[in-house]
Amino acid sequence: MIFVQYGTILKLMIDRHLRHRLRVAQADRAVVLLNGARQVGKSTIARALAAQTGARYVTLDDATVAAAARSDPEGFVGGVTSPIVLDEVQRAPDLFLAIKASVDRDRRPGRFLLTGSANALLLPQLAEALVGRMEIVTLWPLSQGEITGLVDGFVDALFGADAPAIRPVKPGGRSLTDRILGGGYPEAVSTADDDRRSAWFSAYVTTLLARDVRELARIDTLTDLPRLVSLVAARPMALLNYAELARTVGLPQTTLKRYMSLLQTVFLVRTLPPWHGNLGKRLVKTPKLLFTDAGLAAHLMGVDRARIQADRTLLGGLLESFVVMEIEKQIGWSATSPALYHFRSHAGDEVDLVLEQRSGTIAGIEVKSAATVTASDFKGLRSLADAIGPRFHRGIVLYTGREVVPFGPRLFAVPVEALWEWGARRGPARARGHR
Repeated sequence: MIFVQYGTILKLMIDRHLRHRLRVAQADRAVVLLNGARQVGKSTIARALAAQTGARYVTLDDATVAAAARSDPEGFVGGVTSPIVLDEVQRAPDLFLAIKASVDRDRRPGRFLLTGSANALLLPQLAEALVGRMEIVTLWPLSQGEITGLVDGFVDALFGADAPAIRPVKPGGRSLTDRILGGGYPEAVSTADDDRRSAWFSAYVTTLLARDVRELARIDTLTDLPRLVSLVAARPMALLNYAELARTVGLPQTTLKRYMSLLQTVFLVRTLPPWHGNLGKRLVKTPKLLFTDAGLAAHLMGVDRARIQADRTLLGGLLESFVVMEIEKQIGWSATSPALYHFRSHAGDEVDLVLEQRSGTIAGIEVKSAATVTASDFKGLRSLADAIGPRFHRGIVLYTGREVVPFGPRLFAVPVEALWEWGARRGPARARGHR
């Protein structure tokens, strides 16, 4: 459960939508890893599941527990005779091999629920030790539906048969700017005062870089990293050009790539790969880079409500990254579970976000911070539709207006509010498939 405060109103939110997926995974896997950034609610969920199932809860944030796990990982795991939750398991990476040996002897489901604040797919020890033995579930900051108490259904609705539709926007609700600046970290969302939220963001980044990143890097100082983080935040949704970024920051490319890998490992940033009809070419083309929380990115940019009101161009990249991450969060419980890309044709036509199902069906999304849309705003989507042919399901321009407007077969201008309105429902999330 997560408490969220707006002004003087305090309410108890519904469970995080991924909780059901965790229960399903625990029912047939011996090891389940819940990973995600610091302060997104992993420990809250882990403690709740431990209480429900009677599992023992142990956190490696406790220095004594971490020391015991590091000094004798086999003995530590060997003493586990009943289901256990190991919180922040990346702090003792030698445990992974010990867990592997234990699971190979006894594959009963639900034995280990691990949580970690480092991306398991980027940690060689974990990836190699538990490949094929573990299901990984990623918890992102709160989605807009979770904040308002609804199950976000935009991703599944996007691939459905019905045309886009949203309820009339009620006056007096949270503005789009407030949603972006507030971000999705529960502590930041629950803070009504802008200055206090800014202080929380500052402390969060300082602690993350000084503790988690330094621990992963295994070196004492990372003096250039804060400057790199601020520079990346100031370029939301930019193409990841290592040569140009290295020159700007004044770092060798090898060092820069290592730093970028560290930032991805702690879920501070992520990349959005390019879509191409040739699967092999997707691997060599340039990805886009974005912060995983638009509120934190805006803080690092020094952008607040007043600056956005004075200069609406500041909203563009932040809004685009906000949309990408809202969709990424929903994929965790969606039935369609598409992969995410961006698109750029040889002629220079672009689409901000391409969603591709396993079946090959594709939808495209353009993001506009303007309140009006014209036919020219669909140029990239039409180029994508031409490149794909019958696999193209629907193209949408998300904009800051208030009406759903058709712009031709399978093309619509849709208010940004559709992200948490279209297809939303009450009740627990029940996703049928995952990547």
